[in-house]
Amino acid sequence: MQIARTGPLHERSLEPVEVPIPVPGSGEVRLRVLVCGVCHTELDEIEGRAIPPHLPVIPGHQVIGRIDAIGEGVEGLSVGDRVGVAWIFHACGQCRHCLDGEENLCAGFRATGRDVNGGYAEKMIVSADFVHAIPESFSDAEAAPLLCAGAVGFRALRLTGLLDGEQDGATLGFSGFGASAHLVLQLARQRLPACRFYVFARSADERAFALNLGADWAGGFDEAPPRLLDAIIDTTPAWRPIVSVLRHLVPGGRLVINAIRKEDTDKAALLELDYARDLWLEKQVRSVANVTREDVRECLLWAAEADLHPHVEVYDLAEANRALLDLRSKPVRGAKVLRVASDTTTPSTI
Repeated sequence: MQIARTGPLHERSLEPVEVPIPVPGSGEVRLRVLVCGVCHTELDEIEGRAIPPHLPVIPGHQVIGRIDAIGEGVEGLSVGDRVGVAWIFHACGQCRHCLDGEENLCAGFRATGRDVNGGYAEKMIVSADFVHAIPESFSDAEAAPLLCAGAVGFRALRLTGLLDGEQDGATLGFSGFGASAHLVLQLARQRLPACRFYVFARSADERAFALNLGADWAGGFDEAPPRLLDAIIDTTPAWRPIVSVLRHLVPGGRLVINAIRKEDTDKAALLELDYARDLWLEKQVRSVANVTREDVRECLLWAAEADLHPHVEVYDLAEANRALLDLRSKPVRGAKVLRVASDTTTPSTI
């Protein structure tokens, strides 16, 4: 399934095509893709907010597959190994950011499924240095969202500062409660058991889901939580939620925006920001930029140790357009995953 042109999302935004089977070069492996997670970033690519540098391109960056071919010079991997591929496809390894452990900020950063072909396909090529071992405790469908929704959410949790010195007993909010937030809430509950969690979500179903997963409070964006929050992670594609939740931070609190892009439909809401109410008293706003390999591997380790099992809804690869339309228009309950290989035995809902 490939993006051939950008424009408004519709039932045929992705086109099914036959392409030659790729051959791995030196240092590369080829995967037989089993499943691939569906992410809002695919909407950003299709709709032109994060335009791929060339078209057509095969999207998808939450890939679980088995190695079926190995290029020259690859060590430590074997045909048949189950591995994952995340948003980070390449970083130079030599610039200041890479040497400082911030390869997500590398000028040479390349993204899976945007800058190169990704996992909405039966086969894909990737550098052996950028694959991730998948713990056996996860099914294919459970593992896929951990590679982006989980890993980038894990990075957002780090950027809140609440993990510094194990600041247990703090208050953490979530603006939006989709694939990423439902994973980060569960990870944070394990690491910070005395922390209190507050969720702002657009639908009653999403709010009920949050409470079921252990949130202490869930309300709409027009509601106030029972106390001010030390940090809030925003996972929405819109601007109004940011304006709505900033007022609920403590002095010195931090809002972390976990999004590749924001949509422009409600950008005028930024004019409603009130400096004294929303930004003064040293409140901070930070963005999450991409993800590092260390983020992915730590997230997988944490999730396995916590026996975390993502809630997923599975679609066939041919239903990728429907999955994206559902992501756009329906209440989100966990993550959406495309089943690619015919021998994958995952239930339709976990």
